[in-house]
Amino acid sequence: MKKISAIRNIGIIAHIDAGKTTVTERMLYYSGRSHKIGEVHNGEAVMDWMPDEQERGITITAAVTTCQWMGSEIQIIDTPGHVDFTIEVERSLRVLDGAIGVFCAVGGVEPQSETVWRQADKYHVPKIAFINKLDRVGASFFGTVALMKERLNVKPLILQLPAGSEEDFSGVVDLINMKQIKWDEDTLGATFTIDNISKELLEIADRYREELIEAVAEVDDEIMEAYLSDSPSAEISSKKLLGAIRKATINLKLVPVLCGSALKNKGIQPLLDAIAQFLPSPLDVPPIKGVDPETTEVIECQAKNSEPLAALIFKVSIMEGRKLSFVRIYSGKMTTGEDLYNSSRGKREKISRILGMHANRKERIVTAGSGSIMGIVGLKESFTGDTLCSTDRPVLLEKMEFYEPVISVAVEPKTLADQEKLDQVLQKFVSEDPTLKLRHDEETGQTILSGMGELHLEVIVSRMMREFMTRVNVGKPQVVYRETINRQNEASAIFDKEVAGQRHFGEVSIKLSPLPRGSGNRFRSEISAEIIPDVFIPSIEKGVMESFESGVLLGYPVVDIEALLNGGAYKESLGTGLAFTVSASMACKEALANGEPFLLDPIMAVEILIPESFMGDVIGDINSRNGKIESIKPKTGIQAIKAIVPLSKMFGYSTSLRSATQGRGTYSMRFSHFGQAGGN
Repeated sequence: MKKISAIRNIGIIAHIDAGKTTVTERMLYYSGRSHKIGEVHNGEAVMDWMPDEQERGITITAAVTTCQWMGSEIQIIDTPGHVDFTIEVERSLRVLDGAIGVFCAVGGVEPQSETVWRQADKYHVPKIAFINKLDRVGASFFGTVALMKERLNVKPLILQLPAGSEEDFSGVVDLINMKQIKWDEDTLGATFTIDNISKELLEIADRYREELIEAVAEVDDEIMEAYLSDSPSAEISSKKLLGAIRKATINLKLVPVLCGSALKNKGIQPLLDAIAQFLPSPLDVPPIKGVDPETTEVIECQAKNSEPLAALIFKVSIMEGRKLSFVRIYSGKMTTGEDLYNSSRGKREKISRILGMHANRKERIVTAGSGSIMGIVGLKESFTGDTLCSTDRPVLLEKMEFYEPVISVAVEPKTLADQEKLDQVLQKFVSEDPTLKLRHDEETGQTILSGMGELHLEVIVSRMMREFMTRVNVGKPQVVYRETINRQNEASAIFDKEVAGQRHFGEVSIKLSPLPRGSGNRFRSEISAEIIPDVFIPSIEKGVMESFESGVLLGYPVVDIEALLNGGAYKESLGTGLAFTVSASMACKEALANGEPFLLDPIMAVEILIPESFMGDVIGDINSRNGKIESIKPKTGIQAIKAIVPLSKMFGYSTSLRSATQGRGTYSMRFSHFGQAGGN
């Protein structure tokens, strides 16, 4: 059992290729958890354990590990940077107490960095920024800090300055202790020297030390008092400063900024120090709140082992053919063999094993306490987002939100033997990944798999073949559209039939009205209980919402519509919930068909980085794809174009961009919104 105040639950978050996994590998090596440094480009990184991760050199699944540093137990989740796997970041941040945002000093604050930073803001997660790759040509420490202010709307607190830049980068200047740190390359950065600041860096260090004190004084009264007194700022003790920075970080007022080069083994030990010093333990963040499933009374779950259990399943994974559930324990403790209650589903569960995780390696643990992130084997009917609690004090924690898929492929088995396996394998993947959706097309007989992007589905198909030996034919990717209506329309429907020996009657009149994009679907009633008794209103709402699941054009989900129940009829002793559900669904379908339905395209936010000489060709190509240029900004030696483009026009774009820029252009893309595209 760990001391709760010593636990640090942190995530490593960033854009793809910013160096998250490389930073994590160095943390494990210098803390003694790993005995050699695993490199991503060699496919040997401990945290990238899946064959697909090793081949592609990217992180696909969030991996959990633990290391010890300065008396703290740091539980780390290394998250993916690719937009297709953003759900891994979302569900990790839901259970973490702190995060390290890794930024590439050349690329600065890239689009996916913004996305994951906003995800962390959503869950009020305190953050530290680590500016990586300062040894690279074109690296700009101060340029990245400026972009943090501009794009993330934060107050960066510079704690370190780089000593040298690009190929001359040798170490960092510590502004809290006013010392210079230089790493020994012969020991792979395991040893370093702390010395006085060199003369050429002393003036800039004094200036930024003064700015550091001023920034902390603005948010801390004690430092402000010392700063305004006669004593010079240099005399404000490091201990006082560290305490004030910790408080400001936990309260989300400041973001400490450190720097280094993970690949060149520089800057990692001070980052580990900062995690232990500035990021919160489970005791430093407000207790999570849940509700009693029966009374809906609010329950506060204190981070104490003596409290009743409250834990959240934030991820389910299939490892070696077994279901492994990753849980964060918020209060209480759990022991191997004990019975638990799943309050989300009203089911009892039994823990057969509790596992401490180190990527895909596991060690058995008898008891896990508050603040722990563990793997559990033995849960049969529990899934991502479910709450586990003690049977004598049920509590329900807030559910997790998941993204809707935007792209689909048809998969079919190659042989009859594969057919038997396919359904089982796909069900395993769907239970593991909430952003993966499965449906059977009745007209074509095909199995349709929907996900977050081309790479997402590509990886799923690859894993299907590699891990489960299931051979499949895969169709071309298709966009998952949405449907909506252009004008207000009203329809009525009557259901009057005998079913299983009983007559069912229900009549409703529904008016559908289009809503602004992104509003979602709404239902409301304006009829009195004399026309239709209140007890049947939920059945009518159910029929309406079920009809919105499949539109009248091509069967895609219907969005941004308000359904108003404005009429109907009820017959004593014949009115049933079934009749009103069916009649509401029939009325909705008719109103949708007559409301000028049209398709909505998934619109993607695209950022393209290219040399200036290729600007004309690239902009022309975006325009030809019905894209809209939003901004063009110069970066170091390149131009950054931001645009929004329909997803349906972006298939194969990486090949087109490479051709147009002689292989020198790169782009990133994330879902922005649903909108009507040209030619729709």
